[in-house]
Amino acid sequence: MFLDSTELSIDTSKPHATVEFTDSFGYMFNSLYDKKDRDIIILCIGTDRSTGDCLGPLIGYKLQMLRYRNIHVHGTLHSPVHAKNLHETLNMIQSAYIKPFIIAIDACLGKMERIGYINLGAGQLKPGAGVNKELPPVGDMYIAGIVNIAGYMEYMMLQNTRLSMVMKMADIITNGIQYTLWKHGY
Repeated sequence: MFLDSTELSIDTSKPHATVEFTDSFGYMFNSLYDKKDRDIIILCIGTDRSTGDCLGPLIGYKLQMLRYRNIHVHGTLHSPVHAKNLHETLNMIQSAYIKPFIIAIDACLGKMERIGYINLGAGQLKPGAGVNKELPPVGDMYIAGIVNIAGYMEYMMLQNTRLSMVMKMADIITNGIQYTLWKHGY
């Protein structure tokens, strides 16, 4: 069903985007997570002060009620993980959890024709790269939602991103993660 790829991409404007994301997330997660006494950390990066950068905190807000023994959500609307506290949060995660498997979630900027796509893959994402911030790469797996155009006035692009698109992405990602975790009994 999937090519041997380290990145998968889902167009949220397609009618079955939630199903496609769920299948892609399940495939990627099950191929990367070794299930050996590792805590799963869903790290939702971003800020509630910018429409374009609130994708992570929105997802964290929607997932914070997950009640699984070894799954932990960090980064919500009430308590966001952003540039000013990312280092501190990563240090806390490394010391508080058993061999943490981190699923890093963040918004990003991209090409005009890719706005509305969700990319997921193996490895780390580089938070803040779209706005020229030097932050540590994070994650064993990543989910990145392309919310607006890169390359010109990045902060303005994040401030002027349509909330409806960010909400749609947040719903698709949240539903896909919840279903996968439920289906596989995590």
